[in-house]
Amino acid sequence: MKTLKLHNKDIYRGSLILVNKQYPIRMNIPAQNLASINGEKNSILMETRVKTILKQCMDALFCTKQIVAVSGFRSLHEQKEIYENSLMENGKEFTEKFVALPNHSEHQTGLAIDLAENRPNIDFIRPYFPYKGICQKFREKSPLFGFIERYQKSKEKITGISHEPWHFRYVGFPHSTIMTEKKLSLEEYVELLKQYPYKKQPLIYPLENCTVEISYVKAAACNETTIDIPNNTTYQISGNNMDGFIVTTWRNKSE
Repeated sequence: MKTLKLHNKDIYRGSLILVNKQYPIRMNIPAQNLASINGEKNSILMETRVKTILKQCMDALFCTKQIVAVSGFRSLHEQKEIYENSLMENGKEFTEKFVALPNHSEHQTGLAIDLAENRPNIDFIRPYFPYKGICQKFREKSPLFGFIERYQKSKEKITGISHEPWHFRYVGFPHSTIMTEKKLSLEEYVELLKQYPYKKQPLIYPLENCTVEISYVKAAACNETTIDIPNNTTYQISGNNMDGFIVTTWRNKSE
């Protein structure tokens, strides 16, 4: 058995952190962890690993010329500028629907991307990404690569953001497929996982050659939380940006 020690600051990082009006960004992504989507200087950035996975998804669909990135990582300064410009140009009602407050935007995590169908005059705030053609094929394929359509229709009261067909968020596989299959927002999913405490009752997600177990660990009152992981087990741990951690383990079906 391997013992892991997690500090409270680890609550605020990982692919499953919840960022919204209630839960702001607490830790900034280091610049060295960002990479250009197309390799060009001053182009759109994402977290390096997520950028690679996004490319793999788009390559699998042969859609790199049909779908373009509109907005990826934003610094706090950029998010403030976008928010203030939208207030002046579009008004408060529009801005509150479609632009997150500074330090409450997923774009500041490096895990989110706005995409558009490649056509003239792309709207930066509301790019066109329809439920048909190659855009719909991307929407259907992307959960296999760890992405979700973050702001779904009918979830506005939960997410605090209007329906955004163009905004995709990396949460990792198989969380992405579970959320898609169950039609859950990220808010609903992280709350659901609290029903599955680590080492007691994990959420089981069967795959062809292995079984994925997903569990929640509440952060200890002190600054350190201890988690025991079986030896030779593939695992991932993410904070939820709220009060604890989500542990994902992959087990061979022979175990």
